[in-house]
Amino acid sequence: MTKFATVRDYLASLPESQREITGELVPLIEATLPEAGAIWQGHPVWSLGPAPGRTPVCYVKAYSTYVTFGFWRGQEITDPSGRLEPGARQMAGVKLRTLADIDAEAFTTWLRTARDLEDRAGD
Repeated sequence: MTKFATVRDYLASLPESQREITGELVPLIEATLPEAGAIWQGHPVWSLGPAPGRTPVCYVKAYSTYVTFGFWRGQEITDPSGRLEPGARQMAGVKLRTLADIDAEAFTTWLRTARDLEDRAGD
């Protein structure tokens, strides 16, 4: 497994088609969770709170044929589109294969909801 120092390093290492996808996706994430991204367990994760003990909110992970955009508490996010696929524990995510798979409005809504879930959990 390649070790990456920064989110930017990870993204730069991706094949062109995945760089295009993350090039559209990451600005949406950064608009809601500015300066919260870091490499954790080998891929970009955006978290809230002070280190150590930051609370992960969402992640981006590249696979051979798609990029997953996921949320730690994704199963708690209302998703009228039905695109969020349940994962382990409370997680859920969506697989992105092309730029057309990105829905900026839905993703921004998911991000805000995920951030708010973690903000309330910290109260």
